[in-house]
Amino acid sequence: MPVYDNTNFISLVKSLVESAKQTAQLLKTVEFLKQQKENLEKVNSVVKQLKVVREIGRNNQRLIGIMQNDLREILDSPYIKPEEVTRISESFNAIVDNSLETMDFIDEILSSDYLKMSDGERTEMLQEKEMQSGEMVMEINMKTNRYRNIISFRKMQDKINNRETNF
Repeated sequence: MPVYDNTNFISLVKSLVESAKQTAQLLKTVEFLKQQKENLEKVNSVVKQLKVVREIGRNNQRLIGIMQNDLREILDSPYIKPEEVTRISESFNAIVDNSLETMDFIDEILSSDYLKMSDGERTEMLQEKEMQSGEMVMEINMKTNRYRNIISFRKMQDKINNRETNF
């Protein structure tokens, strides 16, 4: 009849039980780390969204600044014809209206579960709006420069046409 060493067997069982405890603890740690990774990704996504929204806000401030200062200067110029004032105002107002619609849309995206989109999709949509906002600023700057050039040209033309000739 074979003889068993119970001491080795008990030691092996204890080792197996200890390994099982460590494995269970390791699995809990892995699950915790996965959860923390997801939390970090969510925070990262929110930070990206905030940066995009902040840039859109800055672009809107630029638009408002241009509207308050440069547009008034252009419209008050004696070289802008009365029929042009309406057209100029409407073109600038269209850009500002678009900007305000963008802000309303952003508010809707951030405050609701907008079509159950993920944070990545929401960030992508916000980045697209940021690009559009930047394009609006470029467009309004181009229009401002164009109208300033028109005023400058008409001013020069007026000086040439109204100069005194000494013949």
